[in-house]
Amino acid sequence: MDGMNEVGNLFGSGKMFLPQVVKSARVMKQAVAHLIPYIEDGKSGGASSKGKILMATVRGDVHDIGKNIVGVVLQCNNYDIVDLGVMVPAEKILKAAIEEDVDIIGLSGLITPSLEEMVHVASEMERLGIEKPLLIGGATTSKAHTAVKISPCFGQDAVAYVPDASKAVGIASRLLSEEFKPTLRKELDEEYEKIRIRNRNRSPKSNTLSYQEAAENRQIIDWRGYVPPKPTFTGTKTLTDFPLKDLIPYIDWTPFFAAWELAGKYPTIFEDDKIGESARHLYADAQEMLGQIIDNNLLCANAVVSFWPANSDGDDILVYTDETRTGTKTKLHHLRQQMDKPNGQSNFCLSDYIAPIATGIGDYLGGFVVTTGLGAEQLAAKYEKEKDDYSAIMVKALADRLAEAFAEKLHELVRLDYWGYSANEALNGEDLIKERYQGIRPAPGYPACPDHTEKETLFSLLNATAETKVSLTEHFAMTPAASVSGFYFSHPEARYFGIGKIDRDQVSAYAERKGIPVEEVERWLSPILKYA
Repeated sequence: MDGMNEVGNLFGSGKMFLPQVVKSARVMKQAVAHLIPYIEDGKSGGASSKGKILMATVRGDVHDIGKNIVGVVLQCNNYDIVDLGVMVPAEKILKAAIEEDVDIIGLSGLITPSLEEMVHVASEMERLGIEKPLLIGGATTSKAHTAVKISPCFGQDAVAYVPDASKAVGIASRLLSEEFKPTLRKELDEEYEKIRIRNRNRSPKSNTLSYQEAAENRQIIDWRGYVPPKPTFTGTKTLTDFPLKDLIPYIDWTPFFAAWELAGKYPTIFEDDKIGESARHLYADAQEMLGQIIDNNLLCANAVVSFWPANSDGDDILVYTDETRTGTKTKLHHLRQQMDKPNGQSNFCLSDYIAPIATGIGDYLGGFVVTTGLGAEQLAAKYEKEKDDYSAIMVKALADRLAEAFAEKLHELVRLDYWGYSANEALNGEDLIKERYQGIRPAPGYPACPDHTEKETLFSLLNATAETKVSLTEHFAMTPAASVSGFYFSHPEARYFGIGKIDRDQVSAYAERKGIPVEEVERWLSPILKYA
């Protein structure tokens, strides 16, 4: 439709911002849906399609906000979109691509295992001789990963990394242009080769210690005289249908605007000369929908929290069956930084913050899962059926923000009440965002604990799926997508950090500790392997 194309042109020229684009698309799609029954042969009479693009969130991953936004922007530029949804295996993607005779295949993913799944899809396209351009996008993807890992697996056609929705149209148009595609492929090939050469020749930012040296350089905590705070309960506590209105003060709105490609810090973003007006309108719409969600109980918030007697054993944490500490329920396996750090800094591991067995001190560890996504997919699907992509995306974006807010609220309850080690804490919203509190809540799959498979142990300890209705995919993504999980550490010296790159000796030791093959560890930890 000509109007959709005009919206796309305004967005591409920077005269319209993403929220306005998606809102405009809603109006036009609904108008077309209303007019089609009255138009001969069911044709709208608008501009012809520029091409057909298949889009899918890869197997094991459930996040699709970014993919959906890109799809709307492409539709505004007269591209037909075949959206296969989330958790789509390679065989389904390629079968649909052939049957639908699409011009481009687009892959999306958020969690790090999705990176390897994209490599698998590209390898299958090469094996089957599928000559269609491949678009790569999502929060954990990068130009470097596309160049080093994906592009070498697929030589049948172009592989293009798409950093955000604003770049998608330009890349798609060049890929489908007989005139411009050869130049784009040449540019991509040359750029990717430079990245690969740079990657091969790159000197490490720091030298790597042996794993033994890193372990010997652990963070030294003086356990003498330390008495770990005892939680008010051990075992699990389940919170069902938690009041959503109680989460609103804990929402961090800055990432909400980032999801809509409006860069700026809340609330100063409202004063921005360029995007302030769009941010204000978006925020007003979000408040209106948030009110509807709360008033009509459209989303359900569940959580489970637990505390266990625990001690550290090297880089592992022993979780005991009960307070007698004579039986081990399970082990949690953690990784240690291996970089040679300057100025005598320690090589951190999460186990450092739990009292070692040798101290004779009885320590504790906590864990949690929260979700505010129950009902989100159904509500979004309802809006999508009504040709209302704006509201569908808004629901998912708000559900994500509420989930993070719930994690913040629950952590506060832990500090003030459930564990009670900071009962006199008095922090405002800015303090919470800047994490000015005692204790940490690191999550499996994130920098301090990059192994997603540890999520399986956490879920088992919590009986999380039965208690919250949150489950894990085969790649350990949580579903519903608007869910957060992690561990609780109470020690005053506990801090967040990133593991960085690890070497073969630690991988081998980690595999032995977990009782699984080295190859399996390498598969899950491929993004942080120094030697990969």
